[in-house]
Amino acid sequence: MSNLFIGLGAVSAFIAVSAGAFGAHGLKQLLDSEMLAVYQTAVDYQVFHSLGLIMIGILEKISPRHCHRVAAWAMLAGIFIFSGSLYILSTTGIKWLGMITPVGGLSFLAAWLILALGYLTARRDTGNES
Repeated sequence: MSNLFIGLGAVSAFIAVSAGAFGAHGLKQLLDSEMLAVYQTAVDYQVFHSLGLIMIGILEKISPRHCHRVAAWAMLAGIFIFSGSLYILSTTGIKWLGMITPVGGLSFLAAWLILALGYLTARRDTGNES
């Protein structure tokens, strides 16, 4: 799974950088400043969480834990739902998509919390780590 998470994180980072360049050059004249800011938020969160996904993949490679796998899938869901909904909202104006964006944000929060709890509650003395 570690290679999968690292690979998906790298693909997601590639897409985010491409989307950022497209937004800066291709959408600047087409979107108003508010929608361009929404688009940029999608790019920023995708880049940050793509790096998080890569980091989780590296952690999984070093020391496999259940919390890595659960956090990685939650982070990937967050990238799709949060950033994806903002990309579509900003470029199409479909406003109802803004209602699902927080689900992606909750996925991001869950991923980080799962990762934190997995490490903060791990028992060192028995080797029984989450």
